[in-house]
Amino acid sequence: MSLKMCSHHMAVRSMLVLYFLFASAHGCGIPSIPPVLSRVVAGEDARPHSWPWQVSLQSDSSGRWSHVCGGTLISSEWVLTAAHCIDDEHGHRVLLGKHILGASEEASQSRSTALIIAHEDYNILLSRNDIALIKLSSPVNASDTVTAACLPDQGLILPHGAPCYVTGWGRLSTDGPQADVLQQVLLPVVDHDTCSQDDWWSVLATDKMVCAGGDGIAAGCNGDSGGPLNYQAADGSWEVHGVVSFGSGQGCNVPKKPTVFTQVSSYISWINWIMTTH
Repeated sequence: MSLKMCSHHMAVRSMLVLYFLFASAHGCGIPSIPPVLSRVVAGEDARPHSWPWQVSLQSDSSGRWSHVCGGTLISSEWVLTAAHCIDDEHGHRVLLGKHILGASEEASQSRSTALIIAHEDYNILLSRNDIALIKLSSPVNASDTVTAACLPDQGLILPHGAPCYVTGWGRLSTDGPQADVLQQVLLPVVDHDTCSQDDWWSVLATDKMVCAGGDGIAAGCNGDSGGPLNYQAADGSWEVHGVVSFGSGQGCNVPKKPTVFTQVSSYISWINWIMTTH
């Protein structure tokens, strides 16, 4: 083995060690402040800091920092989001540990972006492979308000009706204002056989996507893009099973047009490869 190859393998191993130390020391997917899991059919204010992996991805495209998308902290220095959230022409920053976007909160942290990598096969027209990773300028300080979510096992598919929660600061309704307080909404999974039916999402829904909702009442909305579809595993930890990708152009709450997410379990190898080689 050459010295260069040896150095590369040592760097990869060191990064993996740091990742697992972060996860084991702070317990991925275990919030210090557990969420209140109500069955309200429309969105509601989340319990403050009960989704500590939720981030606000912000852009300076308007001349000042403003929220454009959500994202999920998955390690001490990596954030998962949607490829369509990335704007190559403007700067980005990530806010962590936030509850009220417009408020000054002592527990929050801000990081610039060191690296942004969209999936190499992202198709903007069909929303295929709509996933991206952001490497933060420096590792976050894990705390009660900033914790990483767990990743699901490779290839794991949630069953029809599995209770998931989407979280974010998106619009409160199709033409409504953007939320200032972090919102949560219960969205049961719609299986692929149903979601790909002609009167649902048809061929736009692929087996690398997960659909959730579709009752015409609850849904993700503009500004929720890139954020997590949260599912509580049997051991009590929360996993990010989806990245908000798209919804209906007719509005946010259209029957048989559930919110569509990039299915994270289909991209575990890609995520691990990016995180261990950059």
